[in-house]
Amino acid sequence: LTIMGDASTGPNISPPDSTAQQDSLFSMTDVFLISLITGLLTYWLFFRKKKEEVPELPKIQTVAAPVRDSSFVEKMKKTGRNIVVFYGSQTGTAEEFANRLSKDAHRYGLRGMAADPEEYDLSDLSRLSEIDKSLAVFCMATYGEGDPTDNAQDFYDWLQEADADLSGLRFAVFGLGNKTYEHFNAMGKYVDKRLEELGAQRIFELGLGDDDGNLEEDFITWREQFWPAVCEHFGVEATGEESSIRQYELVVHTDVNMNKVYTGEMGRLKSYENQKPPFDAKNPFLAQVTENRKLNEGGERHLMHLELDISNSKIRYESGDHVAVYPANDSSLVNQIGEILGTNLDTIMSLNNLDEESNKKHPFPCPTSYRTALTYYLDITNPPRTNVLYELAQYASDPSEQERLRKMASSAPEGKALYLSWVVEARRNILAILQDMPSLCPPIDHLCELLPRLQARYYSIASSSKVHPNSIHICAVTVEYETKTGRVNKGVATSWLRGKVPAEDGSSSLVPMYVRKSQFRLPFKPSTPIIMIGPGTGIAPFMGFIQERAWLKQQGKEVGEPVLYYCCRRRREDYLYREELARFQRDGVLSQLHVAFSRDQAEKVYVQHLLKKNKENIWKLIHEGNAHIYVCGDARNMARDVQNTFYEIVAEFGNMSQPQAMDYVKKLMTKGRYSLDVWS
Repeated sequence: LTIMGDASTGPNISPPDSTAQQDSLFSMTDVFLISLITGLLTYWLFFRKKKEEVPELPKIQTVAAPVRDSSFVEKMKKTGRNIVVFYGSQTGTAEEFANRLSKDAHRYGLRGMAADPEEYDLSDLSRLSEIDKSLAVFCMATYGEGDPTDNAQDFYDWLQEADADLSGLRFAVFGLGNKTYEHFNAMGKYVDKRLEELGAQRIFELGLGDDDGNLEEDFITWREQFWPAVCEHFGVEATGEESSIRQYELVVHTDVNMNKVYTGEMGRLKSYENQKPPFDAKNPFLAQVTENRKLNEGGERHLMHLELDISNSKIRYESGDHVAVYPANDSSLVNQIGEILGTNLDTIMSLNNLDEESNKKHPFPCPTSYRTALTYYLDITNPPRTNVLYELAQYASDPSEQERLRKMASSAPEGKALYLSWVVEARRNILAILQDMPSLCPPIDHLCELLPRLQARYYSIASSSKVHPNSIHICAVTVEYETKTGRVNKGVATSWLRGKVPAEDGSSSLVPMYVRKSQFRLPFKPSTPIIMIGPGTGIAPFMGFIQERAWLKQQGKEVGEPVLYYCCRRRREDYLYREELARFQRDGVLSQLHVAFSRDQAEKVYVQHLLKKNKENIWKLIHEGNAHIYVCGDARNMARDVQNTFYEIVAEFGNMSQPQAMDYVKKLMTKGRYSLDVWS
């Protein structure tokens, strides 16, 4: 700054000559007049503005008013609630559990509300004790590699930084996780531990739900012990009232302007007709399918490569990101539900929340038709949870069917066993249950209230935006299997995507989508070697990685060694992207390509066997080349087997014990050098 000052004053230092003195003397009058006018103008404008601003002061105060809305404590006081159930939910299950717990509360003379942490200021937790018999419950799902769900990110950040005194707060946590993942229930465990550190009082032990086992049973088991603990703590008793109370009321619209009716939009009405960026979960972009080809040459499965056109959407993506698509249910399933329930599916209706204070006015966008709700908004293909069976039981006219439904919804061991075998393991969806219980005929509006929302499906993007800035590629396998009851169940999204073929008019090939950022990223330095392990459709993100490395090489950048370990069933059946990979290898972009064909020989060979075969080269890449490792695909077996193989390689070549080797690999993960993009 001083240098700048010196430089700016430099040119002004010059000896004044006589002419300059005369000029300056001569212009003194001018200067005086100009100064006076300027002064008066400034004075006038300054005070005029001041006067104009005075009436605006009340406006400034009103701006602050909505802040009160973000106070869940104020809302609870206003509506007479004493239990708040927050949910961190990515696919809707944690939200569903939170709603069930808040509905339970009235059985104990308490009043609950489910709340999205994204909508409230969580620092208010320190004030919750102002309410008598108050309790905060947290249903927290863990997403990805131990991450919070999108809607709980701000809450997680606040917890990490908070130094609040929560000594008056009473709490309980139920976590939703999956044991096949490395960081099982990380979010639930963290919230439970951190709230205690901040002085809050745990009134019931942390519940750990496992979606790889039976999440519903885990929740019921926790819940049946949780409520007695609440009763004991507050000195209350069950009122004996069961929780079969409607949350929404049906309004049928006979004379309605069809322009005001939702036809499948996720947020804004007519958002599919009038698209406006930015595009996200509440405002998806309708992408045209420009390519849909079968990748496999044989076998009973259908593996496909799709390309979505994102021109003019302003959507940006990086290699490794996920594309989320909103599918539609099979119209034949929807029609069969309508037939069994004897309903005109084209009736226009709204389901309005009976709790007028609730932020959630409808269970899905309303007004809409039953057909639209069952096609775009509701999950009709997954086995229903026990609370749905309990609520539906009252509509079975056959007493034995009514008893069977109630039994499956109970917490008795034989009830849980029946639910597990008859619903979960038999993969009975709501249509199958209605078909197999002929006396069960619920009102369609109550069924729509009970069914969970149909969720977006995520796919690892199989392209690089450097090469395909206006296109997103998907690699997927169609899900189709026969259940124990002899029915054929099909995957909602993959079956729907399979039918999306490029068309002249284009309407039949539109896919509502948005991009979700991921942590699965190429190294910052292009010269860093990468080891990619992706069997089956797990190859998807690596197509993007290899494309990007090829592009960087074309730009004259020094590119580190890319090594791919891939596996499929048979060479002549499902070797995905065979020609593209051969071309990348020919062009020197892919330095090593190791492929296992698991069923082409008597003994099954998988990616971990190939890793062991090349263990010396792998250790050299990791230890000397600082290579980054990427694993994509099945979490249950493959990812675990691959990780164990890395433990073995590190122990052998790094001269380490098993615990040291495990620690070494965990450190690679912490440093972002071992990344996972896995699913179960």
